[in-house]
Amino acid sequence: MLRLKKRSEFLTAAKGGRLSRRGFVLQAYRRSPEDNAPPRVGFTVTKKVGNAVVRNRIKRRLRELARLHGPEHMQSGWDYVLIGRTGALHLPFDAMTADFRGSLRDAKAGKFLPDRKPGRDRRQTSRKSGT
Repeated sequence: MLRLKKRSEFLTAAKGGRLSRRGFVLQAYRRSPEDNAPPRVGFTVTKKVGNAVVRNRIKRRLRELARLHGPEHMQSGWDYVLIGRTGALHLPFDAMTADFRGSLRDAKAGKFLPDRKPGRDRRQTSRKSGT
């Protein structure tokens, strides 16, 4: 299994589609139509999820999912990023496996969440002007 390691690779994968599940978010990006290289996978967990011990535990579970079930379901020429969520700690591994397989099946079918509106940052909220 090839890995994504550079920040630029993660940012490029973020431009693709994304699918949300209980324990993770899957981002998938087609490198180019003529690229038939093996799929690459990256793993990340934000600091909002917990301390380093918690984040590493989630990443270990995500890596194991990709190792066991990725090769037969991932498409060559694609980059995948698994973003860990807090639910990944508490979900049974069988449930995470079912979510992972389902999300890869949906990614093959092109069932991604709609793209965000360009030019608008999700974190921005409308603020009332103070007087």
